[in-house]
Amino acid sequence: QVQVVESGGGLVQTGGSLRLSCAASGSIFRINTMGWYRQAPGKQRELVATITSGGSTNYADSVKGRFTISRDNGKNTMNLQMNSLKPEDTAVYSCRATTQRGIDSWGQGTQVTVSS
Repeated sequence: QVQVVESGGGLVQTGGSLRLSCAASGSIFRINTMGWYRQAPGKQRELVATITSGGSTNYADSVKGRFTISRDNGKNTMNLQMNSLKPEDTAVYSCRATTQRGIDSWGQGTQVTVSS
């Protein structure tokens, strides 16, 4: 079993920055890919960024050049640095950890609100 907990959301003005963190615990040695997803009101959940245990990253086109995902395997944490935030980035951001066997663990999410 893997558990993940997010932190770092909040309210920021357009153009501002926030840093989200995801802490993993439990059977962390089984984690392969970790990622951030978001869901805005009335919309489907969408991928923001993912990172593998080897450090390979993938970003949604809408956040490329503004967001940076990173991972510290030693500390079992994953971060999302969000710069140049826009109102359309407002959403609940959730952390996902996927094991080598394809089992997913999700956090409860953290709210990010960008005011115009």
